[in-house]
Amino acid sequence: MSAVQGEWRAVSEQKQLTTISKPRYLTEVNRSSSQLVIIVERKEDWTSYFPSEDLMTAQQYLENPQEGDGAKRTQVINLCRNYKYLGYGYYCSLLAEARGHRVIPSVRTISELTRKSLYGLALDDLDKALEKALSNHLYSNTEGFTLTLYFGKTNLEPMQELARQLFEAFPCPVLLVEFRKTTSWHIEGIKPGTLHKLREDQEDQFAQALDNFSRKIWRLPRSRRVARYDLAILHDPQEAMPPSNAKALENFIRVGRGLGIDVQLIEKKDYARLAEYDALLIRETTSVDNHTYRFAKKAESEGLVVMDDPTSILRCTNKVYLADLLQSHRLGMPATEILYKERPQDFARVAERLGFPLVLKIPDGCFSRGVIKVENQQALLQATAQLFEHSVLLLAQEFFYTEYDWRIGVLNRKPIFACQYFMSKGHWQIYNHKARAQDINGECRTLPVHEAPRAVVELAVKTANLIGDGLYGVDLKQSGDQVVVIEVNDNPNMDAGIEDAYLQDDLYALVLEEFVRRLELKRRGQAWG
Repeated sequence: MSAVQGEWRAVSEQKQLTTISKPRYLTEVNRSSSQLVIIVERKEDWTSYFPSEDLMTAQQYLENPQEGDGAKRTQVINLCRNYKYLGYGYYCSLLAEARGHRVIPSVRTISELTRKSLYGLALDDLDKALEKALSNHLYSNTEGFTLTLYFGKTNLEPMQELARQLFEAFPCPVLLVEFRKTTSWHIEGIKPGTLHKLREDQEDQFAQALDNFSRKIWRLPRSRRVARYDLAILHDPQEAMPPSNAKALENFIRVGRGLGIDVQLIEKKDYARLAEYDALLIRETTSVDNHTYRFAKKAESEGLVVMDDPTSILRCTNKVYLADLLQSHRLGMPATEILYKERPQDFARVAERLGFPLVLKIPDGCFSRGVIKVENQQALLQATAQLFEHSVLLLAQEFFYTEYDWRIGVLNRKPIFACQYFMSKGHWQIYNHKARAQDINGECRTLPVHEAPRAVVELAVKTANLIGDGLYGVDLKQSGDQVVVIEVNDNPNMDAGIEDAYLQDDLYALVLEEFVRRLELKRRGQAWG
């Protein structure tokens, strides 16, 4: 038995309990800016573990509003025997949320785990992790088994990544996951486990997992002053072309500190920690089919102020939506038509209408990926064959060359920065992914918004306002008196040395102050739109 496990397991004689020091996590909690509550349905459910001053029965929690210290956040770990509708476990999570406490499991998680029709969609995203975990594994000769997870942890190392992803999808202290093998492995079912039914060896695993989980929750404050709000920035340190470079992220943290905001960087693996924060800023390339969209959805469901919100991600990442939106509002855009995989007869006619060269685009491409310029009919057929492997429809757009693109940053319906992005060296796009590393993207020039052409700024703001009131980057081209919108980005680049070249720290302050404004309105029960 490990030292951590030993701290948590009860000694054989009750009279010895008073002579043993408290578990490490409890002393850490006392120095933290958070308050822990562990709920059990009956006191005897905790007899195998070291006594905790943060332990309460379900009845005590329901009867006690737990107002506590207003400067501290209350985190609740609900370990009731079951979470059935209108039972003790359900009511404890329900009232925890009503009291503004961060609770695991949430009512949403409880509800989703009641029916496979609700949680089945989330399991579909785990196919790759499942296949990797169970390939050539000790369970290869069995038709099924049940795995117990404790705060997303398991002692089976090959299953750990899958366990983490399951916990991200369904944050619950104990999860029972049933695996079945037919032609391939799949998850047959998933449901909450119960503390009082754990075996002795399982109690050790639970104790260690709880200790590790609680120490992640109760991080030490960075200073004696309690920050007004906690803001998480989702980023990927390994991303080749992130929306904000490392220096910009440092600037967000530094400027936030001056505004009384505790800004912390989080990654994909921190999904289960979202409820610790008041707000989320996504600084990672977004997509509807990856974790960034799930983070936005989760943050929104937890009541966080999130930028950009799931609706903005949905709208901005699909060029078909944008084309239809611009056409319906009669705003400037290059002549655009939609090509369907099942209607190859249209391919020749679209060239007649738009002329060559023309540009083909995958609806959800980003950073110039999935965008091909074609010079003739043969190139058109080759490009469509390639792109239709990824999408059942494509956009065909007239070629509109300019020396540079405009990028107007818009925040809460107002322009905040203006940039000129010049084409990559010897290329027709800003990004040339086939070029040498130093030549992938072209040069940039940032200038005050009032120095950008008025027609460009006005069209950018009108377009962004059709998407929402978040943070957007509107890309436009201007040729003479004609101004057209190319795309709208839901998480525009804000790089140190580029987009902040004119406003410097004020650019980061504008974004952070907008979060504060929304959080203050939310605290007063008012809408920020």
